[in-house]
Amino acid sequence: MGFTLATWNINSVRLREPLVLQVLQEEGPDVLCLQECKSPVDKIPREAFAELGYTHMIARGQKGYNGVAILSKLPIEDAGDRDFASLGHARHIAGRLENGVTIHNFYVPAGGDKPDRAINEKFGQKLDYLTEMRDFFHAETPEKAILVGDLNIAPREDDVWDHKKLLKVVSHTPIEVEHLAQTQDAGKWVDITRQDIPEGNLYSWWSYRSPDWDAADKGRRLDHIWATPDISNAGHGSRILRHVRGYTQPSDHAPVLATFDL
Repeated sequence: MGFTLATWNINSVRLREPLVLQVLQEEGPDVLCLQECKSPVDKIPREAFAELGYTHMIARGQKGYNGVAILSKLPIEDAGDRDFASLGHARHIAGRLENGVTIHNFYVPAGGDKPDRAINEKFGQKLDYLTEMRDFFHAETPEKAILVGDLNIAPREDDVWDHKKLLKVVSHTPIEVEHLAQTQDAGKWVDITRQDIPEGNLYSWWSYRSPDWDAADKGRRLDHIWATPDISNAGHGSRILRHVRGYTQPSDHAPVLATFDL
Protein backbone atom coordinates (compact mmCIF):
# COMPACT_ATOMS: atom_id res chain seq x y z
CA MET A 1 0.00 0.00 0.00
CA GLY A 2 1.40 3.38 -0.96
CA PHE A 3 0.34 6.56 0.76
CA THR A 4 1.36 10.20 0.87
CA LEU A 5 1.69 11.91 4.21
CA ALA A 6 1.81 15.63 4.97
CA THR A 7 2.69 17.50 8.15
CA TRP A 8 1.76 21.12 8.78
CA ASN A 9 1.74 23.49 11.73
CA ILE A 10 -1.54 25.19 10.87
CA ASN A 11 -1.53 27.83 13.66
CA SER A 12 -5.30 27.53 14.30
CA VAL A 13 -7.23 24.94 12.33
CA ARG A 14 -10.50 26.84 12.70
CA LEU A 15 -9.10 30.16 11.53
CA ARG A 16 -7.32 28.51 8.61
CA GLU A 17 -9.92 25.90 7.68
CA PRO A 18 -10.12 27.29 4.09
CA LEU A 19 -6.35 26.86 3.68
CA VAL A 20 -6.49 23.28 4.91
CA LEU A 21 -9.29 22.55 2.48
CA GLN A 22 -7.34 24.14 -0.36
CA VAL A 23 -4.24 22.05 0.31
CA LEU A 24 -6.33 18.89 0.65
CA GLN A 25 -8.00 19.63 -2.67
CA GLU A 26 -4.81 20.55 -4.50
CA GLU A 27 -2.44 17.92 -3.08
CA GLY A 28 -4.73 15.17 -1.82
CA PRO A 29 -2.38 13.56 0.72
CA ASP A 30 -3.76 10.37 2.19
CA VAL A 31 -2.83 11.52 5.69
CA LEU A 32 -2.45 15.06 7.03
CA CYS A 33 -0.88 15.65 10.44
CA LEU A 34 -1.62 19.06 11.92
CA GLN A 35 0.01 20.84 14.84
CA GLU A 36 -0.92 23.92 16.84
CA CYS A 37 -4.60 23.39 16.08
CA LYS A 38 -5.58 25.72 18.95
CA SER A 39 -8.97 24.05 19.29
CA PRO A 40 -10.85 21.59 21.46
CA VAL A 41 -11.34 18.38 19.52
CA ASP A 42 -15.12 18.86 19.22
CA LYS A 43 -14.59 22.26 17.57
CA ILE A 44 -12.30 21.01 14.79
CA PRO A 45 -14.26 21.35 11.50
CA ARG A 46 -14.10 17.64 10.71
CA GLU A 47 -17.31 17.64 8.63
CA ALA A 48 -15.70 19.86 5.99
CA PHE A 49 -12.67 17.58 5.87
CA ALA A 50 -14.87 14.49 5.66
CA GLU A 51 -16.58 15.92 2.58
CA LEU A 52 -13.21 15.75 0.83
CA GLY A 53 -12.74 12.11 1.83
CA TYR A 54 -10.94 12.59 5.13
CA THR A 55 -13.48 10.60 7.09
CA HIS A 56 -11.05 9.51 9.79
CA MET A 57 -9.67 11.82 12.46
CA ILE A 58 -7.89 11.36 15.74
CA ALA A 59 -6.89 14.37 17.79
CA ARG A 60 -5.93 15.87 21.11
CA GLY A 61 -6.93 19.47 21.69
CA GLN A 62 -7.14 22.37 24.08
CA LYS A 63 -8.72 25.77 23.79
CA GLY A 64 -6.50 28.40 22.21
CA TYR A 65 -3.19 26.56 22.52
CA ASN A 66 -1.24 23.59 21.19
CA GLY A 67 -3.31 20.70 19.80
CA VAL A 68 -2.49 17.93 17.33
CA ALA A 69 -4.67 16.09 14.84
CA ILE A 70 -4.35 13.42 12.18
CA LEU A 71 -6.80 13.56 9.27
CA SER A 72 -6.87 10.49 7.06
CA LYS A 73 -8.56 9.03 4.02
CA LEU A 74 -7.32 5.67 5.25
CA PRO A 75 -8.69 3.89 8.31
CA ILE A 76 -6.58 4.79 11.32
CA GLU A 77 -6.92 3.80 14.95
CA ASP A 78 -6.00 5.89 17.94
CA ALA A 79 -2.70 4.58 19.32
CA GLY A 80 -2.59 6.90 22.30
CA ASP A 81 -0.58 9.90 23.39
CA ARG A 82 2.06 10.84 25.95
CA ASP A 83 2.45 13.95 28.05
CA PHE A 84 6.19 14.40 27.68
CA ALA A 85 7.75 16.60 30.37
CA SER A 86 4.39 16.51 32.21
CA LEU A 87 3.35 19.87 30.78
CA GLY A 88 -0.33 18.99 30.48
CA HIS A 89 -0.24 20.11 26.84
CA ALA A 90 -1.83 18.48 23.78
CA ARG A 91 1.44 17.98 21.91
CA HIS A 92 1.50 14.32 20.85
CA ILE A 93 -0.78 11.77 19.31
CA ALA A 94 -0.13 8.44 17.63
CA GLY A 95 -2.26 6.64 15.06
CA ARG A 96 -1.95 3.20 13.51
CA LEU A 97 -2.86 2.45 9.91
CA GLU A 98 -4.29 -0.89 8.79
CA ASN A 99 -0.90 -1.87 7.32
CA GLY A 100 0.60 -1.67 10.82
CA VAL A 101 2.45 1.62 10.38
CA THR A 102 2.34 3.82 13.48
CA ILE A 103 2.38 7.57 12.89
CA HIS A 104 3.60 9.82 15.70
CA ASN A 105 2.51 13.45 15.37
CA PHE A 106 4.51 15.86 17.58
CA TYR A 107 4.42 19.54 18.43
CA VAL A 108 7.62 20.17 20.39
CA PRO A 109 7.58 23.33 22.56
CA ALA A 110 9.04 26.37 20.82
CA GLY A 111 11.20 27.28 23.80
CA GLY A 112 10.65 31.00 24.21
CA ASP A 113 13.13 33.72 23.23
CA LYS A 114 16.18 33.20 25.46
CA PRO A 115 18.23 29.98 25.10
CA ASP A 116 18.92 29.75 28.82
CA ARG A 117 16.80 27.61 31.11
CA ALA A 118 17.99 29.55 34.16
CA ILE A 119 16.09 32.65 33.05
CA ASN A 120 13.59 31.13 30.60
CA GLU A 121 11.36 28.35 31.89
CA LYS A 122 10.06 27.60 28.40
CA PHE A 123 13.52 26.75 27.13
CA GLY A 124 13.97 24.30 29.97
CA GLN A 125 10.62 22.74 29.16
CA LYS A 126 11.69 22.27 25.56
CA LEU A 127 14.90 20.50 26.54
CA ASP A 128 13.04 18.33 29.06
CA TYR A 129 10.46 17.43 26.44
CA LEU A 130 13.16 16.27 24.02
CA THR A 131 14.92 14.35 26.79
CA GLU A 132 11.74 12.43 27.60
CA MET A 133 11.19 11.73 23.89
CA ARG A 134 14.71 10.32 23.77
CA ASP A 135 14.14 8.14 26.82
CA PHE A 136 10.82 6.91 25.46
CA PHE A 137 12.39 5.74 22.20
CA HIS A 138 15.29 4.16 24.07
CA ALA A 139 12.86 2.22 26.26
CA GLU A 140 10.52 1.21 23.44
CA THR A 141 12.48 0.98 20.20
CA PRO A 142 10.04 1.97 17.46
CA GLU A 143 9.45 -0.29 14.47
CA LYS A 144 7.46 0.31 11.30
CA ALA A 145 6.87 3.87 12.42
CA ILE A 146 6.87 7.42 11.07
CA LEU A 147 7.45 10.50 13.20
CA VAL A 148 6.30 13.86 11.91
CA GLY A 149 5.60 17.31 13.19
CA ASP A 150 6.80 20.72 14.16
CA LEU A 151 9.89 19.79 16.14
CA ASN A 152 10.84 23.47 16.45
CA ILE A 153 14.51 22.79 15.71
CA ALA A 154 16.43 23.30 12.48
CA PRO A 155 19.32 20.85 13.00
CA ARG A 156 21.62 21.33 10.01
CA GLU A 157 23.60 24.36 8.90
CA ASP A 158 21.66 24.38 5.63
CA ASP A 159 18.36 24.17 7.50
CA VAL A 160 18.65 27.86 8.37
CA TRP A 161 19.29 30.98 6.35
CA ASP A 162 22.48 31.86 8.26
CA HIS A 163 24.10 29.28 10.50
CA LYS A 164 26.49 31.62 12.32
CA LYS A 165 23.89 34.30 12.99
CA LEU A 166 21.42 31.78 14.41
CA LEU A 167 23.73 29.85 16.72
CA LYS A 168 22.39 31.83 19.69
CA VAL A 169 18.81 31.94 18.44
CA VAL A 170 16.28 29.46 19.85
CA SER A 171 15.63 26.65 17.33
CA HIS A 172 19.25 26.38 16.14
CA THR A 173 21.38 26.52 19.29
CA PRO A 174 23.92 23.71 19.74
CA ILE A 175 22.21 22.37 22.86
CA GLU A 176 18.86 22.06 21.06
CA VAL A 177 20.47 20.44 18.03
CA GLU A 178 22.24 17.96 20.29
CA HIS A 179 19.02 17.11 22.15
CA LEU A 180 17.23 16.52 18.84
CA ALA A 181 20.09 14.36 17.57
CA GLN A 182 19.92 12.23 20.70
CA THR A 183 16.17 11.81 20.24
CA GLN A 184 16.65 10.85 16.60
CA ASP A 185 19.44 8.42 17.45
CA ALA A 186 17.40 6.79 20.24
CA GLY A 187 14.80 5.63 17.74
CA LYS A 188 17.28 5.22 14.89
CA TRP A 189 15.01 7.59 13.01
CA VAL A 190 15.91 8.43 9.40
CA ASP A 191 15.28 11.98 8.22
CA ILE A 192 13.26 11.24 5.08
CA THR A 193 13.33 14.79 3.76
CA ARG A 194 17.12 14.92 3.86
CA GLN A 195 17.35 11.36 2.56
CA ASP A 196 15.56 12.63 -0.55
CA ILE A 197 17.10 16.11 -0.65
CA PRO A 198 20.56 15.66 0.90
CA GLU A 199 22.07 18.99 -0.09
CA GLY A 200 21.06 22.63 -0.20
CA ASN A 201 19.14 25.11 1.90
CA LEU A 202 15.69 23.90 2.83
CA TYR A 203 13.11 25.75 4.92
CA SER A 204 9.56 25.13 6.14
CA TRP A 205 9.05 28.23 8.32
CA TRP A 206 9.35 31.95 7.70
CA SER A 207 8.68 34.55 10.40
CA TYR A 208 5.60 36.76 10.34
CA ARG A 209 7.93 39.60 11.35
CA SER A 210 9.49 39.82 7.89
CA PRO A 211 7.66 42.40 5.74
CA ASP A 212 8.49 40.34 2.64
CA TRP A 213 9.18 36.80 3.76
CA ASP A 214 9.65 35.50 0.23
CA ALA A 215 12.25 38.03 -0.85
CA ALA A 216 14.11 37.96 2.45
CA ASP A 217 13.94 34.14 2.57
CA LYS A 218 15.17 34.00 6.16
CA GLY A 219 13.70 30.57 6.76
CA ARG A 220 14.29 27.56 8.97
CA ARG A 221 13.43 23.87 8.53
CA LEU A 222 11.46 23.24 11.71
CA ASP A 223 9.03 20.63 10.34
CA HIS A 224 10.20 17.08 9.85
CA ILE A 225 9.30 13.63 8.57
CA TRP A 226 11.29 10.74 10.02
CA ALA A 227 10.91 6.98 9.62
CA THR A 228 12.34 3.90 11.29
CA PRO A 229 15.07 2.03 9.39
CA ASP A 230 12.81 -0.90 8.53
CA ILE A 231 10.65 1.33 6.32
CA SER A 232 12.88 4.32 5.55
CA ASN A 233 13.81 2.96 2.12
CA ALA A 234 10.12 3.06 1.22
CA GLY A 235 10.04 6.83 1.72
CA HIS A 236 10.49 9.15 -1.23
CA GLY A 237 9.06 12.19 -2.98
CA SER A 238 9.77 14.66 -0.20
CA ARG A 239 8.78 18.24 -0.88
CA ILE A 240 7.91 21.43 0.95
CA LEU A 241 4.94 23.45 -0.31
CA ARG A 242 6.64 26.82 -0.04
CA HIS A 243 3.91 28.58 -2.03
CA VAL A 244 1.39 27.82 0.74
CA ARG A 245 3.26 30.26 2.99
CA GLY A 246 2.12 32.94 0.54
CA TYR A 247 -1.60 32.22 0.90
CA THR A 248 -3.89 34.89 2.35
CA GLN A 249 -3.70 34.85 6.16
CA PRO A 250 -1.26 31.94 6.11
CA SER A 251 0.38 29.91 8.80
CA ASP A 252 4.04 30.81 9.19
CA HIS A 253 4.80 27.16 8.39
CA ALA A 254 4.51 25.39 5.04
CA PRO A 255 3.35 21.78 4.65
CA VAL A 256 6.01 19.07 4.25
CA LEU A 257 5.16 15.92 2.30
CA ALA A 258 6.58 12.47 1.63
CA THR A 259 5.30 9.28 0.02
CA PHE A 260 5.77 5.78 1.41
CA ASP A 261 5.40 2.64 -0.71
CA LEU A 262 4.43 0.03 1.84
